[in-house]
Amino acid sequence: LIISCVFIFSSCKKNALDIEPLGSFSDPAVWRDEALIGTFVSNTYRIMPHDFVGNPSRALGLGCVTDECYKRGGGADFINSGNLTPSNLGILDFWNTAVNSSGYWAAITKCNLFFDRIGDAPISQSAKDQMSGEMKFLRAFAYFNMISLYGGVPLVTKPFALTDDFNVPRDTYETCFKFVIDELDAAAALLPAEYAAKDQGRITKGAALAAKARALLYDASVLHNPGNDQAKWQKAADAAKAVMDLNKYSLYSDYASLFFRGNSYNSEVIWSRPFDRLADPEQTYVDLSLYPNGYNGFGQIHPLQNIVDEFEMTNGQKPILGYNSDGSQIINPAAGYDPQNPYVNRDPRFYATILFDGAPFKGRPVETFLPGGMDSNEGPLSAWNATLTGYYVRKFLDETVTNPSGNNHSSVPYIYFRYAEVLLNYAEAMYNLGDEPTCRQYLNLIRSRPGVEMPDITESGPALMDRIIQERRVELVFEGHRYHDVRRWKIAPEVLNIPGKKMNIQKTGSTKTYTVSDFNPRAFFERNYLVPIPQSEIEKNPLLVQNPGYN
Repeated sequence: LIISCVFIFSSCKKNALDIEPLGSFSDPAVWRDEALIGTFVSNTYRIMPHDFVGNPSRALGLGCVTDECYKRGGGADFINSGNLTPSNLGILDFWNTAVNSSGYWAAITKCNLFFDRIGDAPISQSAKDQMSGEMKFLRAFAYFNMISLYGGVPLVTKPFALTDDFNVPRDTYETCFKFVIDELDAAAALLPAEYAAKDQGRITKGAALAAKARALLYDASVLHNPGNDQAKWQKAADAAKAVMDLNKYSLYSDYASLFFRGNSYNSEVIWSRPFDRLADPEQTYVDLSLYPNGYNGFGQIHPLQNIVDEFEMTNGQKPILGYNSDGSQIINPAAGYDPQNPYVNRDPRFYATILFDGAPFKGRPVETFLPGGMDSNEGPLSAWNATLTGYYVRKFLDETVTNPSGNNHSSVPYIYFRYAEVLLNYAEAMYNLGDEPTCRQYLNLIRSRPGVEMPDITESGPALMDRIIQERRVELVFEGHRYHDVRRWKIAPEVLNIPGKKMNIQKTGSTKTYTVSDFNPRAFFERNYLVPIPQSEIEKNPLLVQNPGYN
């Protein structure tokens, strides 16, 4: 009996060291199982940053550091005031993954590990190719976003070993950009055009080509192309045309609902990030963050009057041409705009994008007037959650959500790429190549979408470029483009030094009076064309050189 017990004890002791842990998988176990490798790839998707983010105070963050909207809390106001520093980046800290629940460096690290392991994985070549295409895309997209914010960054393509020197210098923007384009080309060659229903949301060939089109457009713009090299514009045009020539995407027939969960994979969506609260505890809280306080929402994002002014009248005329030194509006006499009835006969996209005083929503009109408006700071619910500008975001909000603070969030997807952006990219590239008729053709294709049907753009020369800027601003508002656009065009000081404006609505009896006033000051400096590298990273790595103007 004693001998038997000793034998059993010895066997258990040996086996305890040999068996796989019950609550996790070892590294070798992952890389010999196709399903586990697939899970590793899926998790890399999950940690990629998006502008809905899990914390409601950070939703639509990029729009809130532009002239689109104001964010109550969440690290945007000091940036708009010109106080961005290496020690305080707020919502623009995409370098430090400790600040973001997901991050580009974390995704890059996982991609590098994947490519270090996948070669020896005993799985089919077709599975290797598809997953390699996905991971090449994710790594390239992460680097593209990093260089769009910071300029050149350390280009790391292999996982670090414990004995490696972790202090690496920044590579040039040009080196990083070439890597991005090469990787996107390689990804497009490996990826399918579409997936079966169970795999919708995965990256396709179209997504890789759309990312390439965006990257080349940015590279052709004046921030990176001060000499206006026409070859760069031709590459941008060709890349956008490659997406169009797939003949797979088209403008969706209803601008308002194309962003809702029920239309997650409509004809316009090229790549989106789905969410499902019931299947995954991760949440975006986009409904809770955007819903007005009178509808049990946090109302944290407040559109500025600045963006409201950009929406044309249905006759194609812009209603507000600017502001006088005393803050009064300069009204376009050809527009037919009534400043005391400001929300009548506007571009249909306005009604799909902005919740304004009187807008129909969930069975009653929105009330941001004072005194006593249901959705003002004098409403029956939280005053803290009320708008400070007179507006709430309408875009992305599904009215079927009965209680945004409850357990029935709509899980609206975040759209990284959609076909309208590709058409806008192509139009801009063609304008810069001197082909104005083609530019107008594609701008007007977007404007003629069913349910929008705005008059054609007819301008030429610099006025046509102004219409490109305006059309991108209206069509893509709150989708994270404006921050990059004003910087790549180098118009940021011109537009981001204008104070953020709000609408004041005073109700007396049945009469409302509308007045616009400055809401908060804005400041953008030359140094702000690049985001500073966090000071903590500079201190950890002496080889990192800070961006100009932040030392």
